[in-house]
Amino acid sequence: MTTALGQRDSQSEEMADPFRDRLLDGMAASIVERGFRDTTVADIVRHARTSKRTFYAQFASKEDCLIELLRRNNETLITNIRNAVDPEADWQEQIRQAVDAYVGHIAARPEITLAWIRELPALGAVAQPLHRIAMEHLTDMLVDLSDSPGFHRAQIAPISRPLALIVLGGLRELTALFVEAGHDIQGIVEPAIVASTAILGPH
Repeated sequence: MTTALGQRDSQSEEMADPFRDRLLDGMAASIVERGFRDTTVADIVRHARTSKRTFYAQFASKEDCLIELLRRNNETLITNIRNAVDPEADWQEQIRQAVDAYVGHIAARPEITLAWIRELPALGAVAQPLHRIAMEHLTDMLVDLSDSPGFHRAQIAPISRPLALIVLGGLRELTALFVEAGHDIQGIVEPAIVASTAILGPH
């Protein structure tokens, strides 16, 4: 099954609630149309073609719905990047593969990524667990990707977690600035590759 949130494996598809998926897709559609702040539960159920009663059977609030949408979006982003990178490729090619996969994911739905970067922190304490887990998983991904045969052949040690966080933080902010300004998201590819190569490369 494919939705606006991305591909689902067979196990998750069996466990998925179709109404929950429709509501998450409705939230995604409303964010694209109106932005999260102006989105109402009425907007979400209109896009999902269901009722407020169904919404509140699944989510306590529109903020709760957003958190679940962003959680799934981040999982899909990480999966896409991991799948795109060939661990046997030259380390510099791996960096380009990872950046291309990141930008491809963002380009498909830039408003959702902007909601993650800008709107999620505004939710306060309720959003902190998602932010922490997302950054932990993204950091794990960078450490794993830099601990591959391609990096080993170049005698490059895996990136440290603090440096991985610097890479991720800079990329998030650059992404947000491009999306907010309406620039072509492809414009972050080369700066992201240059910065990542400098930080992950030989020292």
